[in-house]
Amino acid sequence: MHWLNAFVTWLSPLLASAGVPEEYRSIVAFGFLYLGATVVVLLFVFILLKIFGVGRKPPKDDVVVEADVAEVSAEAVESTEVIETQPEAEIAPTRESEPTPEPTLGLFERFKAGLSKTQSTLVGRVDSLLRGRTAIDADLIEELEEILITADLGMQTTQQLIDSLESSRTKGELASSEQVRQLLMEELTKILSFDSKPLDVTSASPFVIMVIGVNGVGKTTTIGKLANQFALQGKKVILGAGDTFRAAAAEQLQVWGERADVEVISHTEGADPSAVAFDAAKAAVARKADILLLDTAGRLHTKVNLMAELKKMRRVLDREIPGAPHEVLLVLDATTGQNALTQAKLFNEAVDLDGIVLTKLDGTAKGGIVVAIAAELQVPVRFVGIGEQLDDLRPFDAEMFVSVLFDR
Repeated sequence: MHWLNAFVTWLSPLLASAGVPEEYRSIVAFGFLYLGATVVVLLFVFILLKIFGVGRKPPKDDVVVEADVAEVSAEAVESTEVIETQPEAEIAPTRESEPTPEPTLGLFERFKAGLSKTQSTLVGRVDSLLRGRTAIDADLIEELEEILITADLGMQTTQQLIDSLESSRTKGELASSEQVRQLLMEELTKILSFDSKPLDVTSASPFVIMVIGVNGVGKTTTIGKLANQFALQGKKVILGAGDTFRAAAAEQLQVWGERADVEVISHTEGADPSAVAFDAAKAAVARKADILLLDTAGRLHTKVNLMAELKKMRRVLDREIPGAPHEVLLVLDATTGQNALTQAKLFNEAVDLDGIVLTKLDGTAKGGIVVAIAAELQVPVRFVGIGEQLDDLRPFDAEMFVSVLFDR
């Protein structure tokens, strides 16, 4: 540091003569020192670059090599041309090995994958309870009841199942855990397979399906997937964008219409939904459509005035197409569990449901709500969503549903 102090002492008179105040002279001196050091470093870097010849041209030898390569290439080309003129036997081209296609899952496997969480919560716990049990007693039945309730089967459905188990136990028909398992399968299948009007889209032309449900349950996506499925079956489909309250709802439905290559009837945002229903019905009749799918606003099931609007849309449809809507589908989010059952009850009181679409079944452990809805409302589950793909909205099959749940 001695040389640094000497430098500052030497530079101070010069700075004083230049009019630099005494309190700033040390700072200015250090500034000059920093500037000088920077210049020295830059000069050193420049000298290194000159020494190592950055940017030099390649030596002549390299050019010679490139020329030699060019000559050899020219000779090779000439040789090739001569060889090609000579007749020779044709050699069959070798086929490149095609990549092995990924195995596609069958419907049963896809259902099983989609219901894995529900299976673990319901049947997995039942099997854990039954494992190693030699006696089917009252304590076992009580524990089963708790499992069924927490699996979102609902109180009414659970009580129905427990009564059946108790009755069979009293008669001495439940001697093993496997018999308990079999009885549960039979009772669940019976609950889900009640006699109901099947969905027959050929029973009217155009067949009008009004789709209802609260916001966020996947209603518009369900309509798009249904439109795609019906279009693939060769049916002429028209979509009605009756959800005029949610921002961009019509645009979202338009995108689905383009994917399925079907026409979409829409009005501006905030228009009267019944006016959309009127125009969509007129268009379906005029264009001889096979199916009209009408979207509706995501109406809160607690709002009386919004439920009244649904009833008005039904009247408009019936006036233009007698008997319409032929199917009122309620879309429910399976992940909401018992709240979905509450929605279904209130919507059913307002507009008389014909069927249920249960979405997001693959993302929840509350799939038991399927059984609760069917048992308490006596409304069939028409479709279930078991994935994000277009064909992952599947027609509901009660026997397959139960078989998947209890498959080991």
